[in-house]
Amino acid sequence: MAFSLIVGVTVLSYLFALFQVRAEKRGLRKELTNRAEILAESLEGNVEPLLGKGSHRRLRTYVTEFAKREPATGIAIFDRAGNGVAKTPGLEIYLEGQQGTVSQVISSNLSFSGFTTLNGKPTHLHVLPLHDESGVAGALAIFHDASFINAQAARLWRDTFLRVLAQAAFIALVTLLIIRWSIVGPIARTARWVRELRVGKRGERSGLEDEDLFKPLAQEVTHLAKSLEAARAAAEEEARLRESADSLWTPERLRLHVRSKLGGRPFFVVSNREPYMHVYRGKVVEVTVPASGLVTALEPILRTCQGTWLAHGSGDADRESVDERDCLRVPPDDPQYTLKRVWLTKEEEEGYYFGFANEGLWPLCHIAHTRPIFRARDWKYYQAVNQKFAQALVEEMEGVEEPVVLVQDYHFALLPRLVKEKLPHARVAIFWHIPWPNPEAFSICPWQRDLLDGLLGADLVGFHLQSHCNNFLETVDRTLESRVNWERFSVERGGHLTEVRPFPISVASGDTGELEGSLPSSPYLDRAALLKDHGVEATFMGIGVDRVDYTKGILERFHGIERFMEKYPAYHGQFTFVQIGAPSRAHIKRYHDLLGEVEAEADRINWRFQTAHWKPIVYLNRHHNHQEIRRYYRAADLCLVTSLHDGMNLVAKEFVAARDDDQGVLILSQFTGASSELRDAVLVNPYDTEQLADALYYSLGMDPVDRSARMHRMRKVVKEFNIYRWAAELVTELCEIRLETHAEVT
Repeated sequence: MAFSLIVGVTVLSYLFALFQVRAEKRGLRKELTNRAEILAESLEGNVEPLLGKGSHRRLRTYVTEFAKREPATGIAIFDRAGNGVAKTPGLEIYLEGQQGTVSQVISSNLSFSGFTTLNGKPTHLHVLPLHDESGVAGALAIFHDASFINAQAARLWRDTFLRVLAQAAFIALVTLLIIRWSIVGPIARTARWVRELRVGKRGERSGLEDEDLFKPLAQEVTHLAKSLEAARAAAEEEARLRESADSLWTPERLRLHVRSKLGGRPFFVVSNREPYMHVYRGKVVEVTVPASGLVTALEPILRTCQGTWLAHGSGDADRESVDERDCLRVPPDDPQYTLKRVWLTKEEEEGYYFGFANEGLWPLCHIAHTRPIFRARDWKYYQAVNQKFAQALVEEMEGVEEPVVLVQDYHFALLPRLVKEKLPHARVAIFWHIPWPNPEAFSICPWQRDLLDGLLGADLVGFHLQSHCNNFLETVDRTLESRVNWERFSVERGGHLTEVRPFPISVASGDTGELEGSLPSSPYLDRAALLKDHGVEATFMGIGVDRVDYTKGILERFHGIERFMEKYPAYHGQFTFVQIGAPSRAHIKRYHDLLGEVEAEADRINWRFQTAHWKPIVYLNRHHNHQEIRRYYRAADLCLVTSLHDGMNLVAKEFVAARDDDQGVLILSQFTGASSELRDAVLVNPYDTEQLADALYYSLGMDPVDRSARMHRMRKVVKEFNIYRWAAELVTELCEIRLETHAEVT
């Protein structure tokens, strides 16, 4: 590399010097030509009268005297016949062979200027026609020695080359040092990092990501390193599981399992939220991954079978990122499956999503004392959007034999029937992520029959809990003409059989070893740092993580903390609760009002109890990424989940999964689906303010051995019943349904 740089610098110096010398020679030649022209014009006025009078003697005297004053090689004067009448002494040798040039000037009455070689020397010759009353009377020739141009060019060549060579050598040296520090160093660290990963160690990060020049390379190297570590972790986990005969589900096990179950059949997922979103950050398009356990669960399946995910394209740069079929391959850094985006107008999104789905079905299914709102125009948009997604899905599945379709959530209750009507051979499942209320509550919906009929178009309907399955079957039994089989938990309607099953959803794992950066080894030191960032000093910390939604019981949680401070004043200045509240659906009035209520209540309680360096509640009203939230999970003494009604609530499981130190206490609402699995949590009724206050006191004072044992048992549950097991059981159930016998089974 150094030799190549030296050669390059030498060649560059040579070319630069050559350019400089040529430019200098052109300048000197032009300057000499201009000087000769000016001199000739100045002589012309004095010589022409003498030549016209035939005063050759006076001309010779004039030429001799002028030659003494001017540093020219010489001058000569010719008559109209081209004969020399006066010339500088010693110029005879230069005149040989120039008669033709002089004669041409006299005959053409045009001056001549040019460079030639006379007597072996480079010479500049300028010939000017002289005139009298009758016309051309002769010519004036001026000779300049031009050898100084070559001499000066030679000096310039030498000086320029040496100067540029010295400068280039210095620049090369500086460049080598910069390369050594800013390129060779990071590359060497990267090579060492990859080598350590290859042999099973976790070394320092590469450092390439800190250099703008290497950002594309850093992304690829980091991706390769993550893939390498993930592959090693998967292999080690599989080996450990075989050794211990454990049945833990991992992404790799899910891939292998799904591959065998699908048997080459294509897999399709439909959801409102897309797994990858393109958004503008200034003028730059960035890819974001919305926080979703669904992506974690379903991506291994889609990667395995090269599947297709249909979702609403909601990013402001989404349209610029798709092909003519509104599709793109994802993930961006390692494309393995297809994302098809469906476009909705503002009116469709307002009516279908914010209107019918979230002002109607959401409060209807969550018994949280918020009146559901049903509008006819919202229902029409809900129907239209379901039809639009069904059409897009059918187009993607055209010509596909026995496709497998998994529809997600309450946004698409009509979709299963619409798809089955067009493609009866498709296997269709829908998973309902929110609770299903009792028949009396659901009957509030004016279009309950249409919703139920749409859902029963699926071959499999999944809920979190068996109680939700029971409520659904009771609703169908009371509302539609159908045959409900309570032994098989299935519904037969119009010759089509729909099976109803519980599939409790979960999080990725209880063991989290991300490459994204190491977390502090001491949660207690990190707790002090986190609180200090908010200007608070406290010994104990609690954490709550929620979308700001009226079903999450945030206000009830704050009332419990307020009562805790009233009943147990010893914790004044000692306990601070951090509430991470991500804004949600803020332009729906109920949500907009709730944002203000939550902030006002936090301010009111803080005003009652806070001191100069402490307050009981820190309210963070913004979105946080997984890594930020996990720091709070690991540093907290307790996590408070007070949902008034929840299908599952993954925050509870995320907190448990993050506590690989077997510390921390989970205070969990009895109205969450998670409460049926995490039985070692401290269960509470969020409406009971006294119970919440006592639960906080009990949790903070819990015996360390009991606390560790509780967390260990909950982590075992979350680890065994993780998100990969959820996906595997759901796909397995769907793939094992015998479509051809549906009409026969009762």
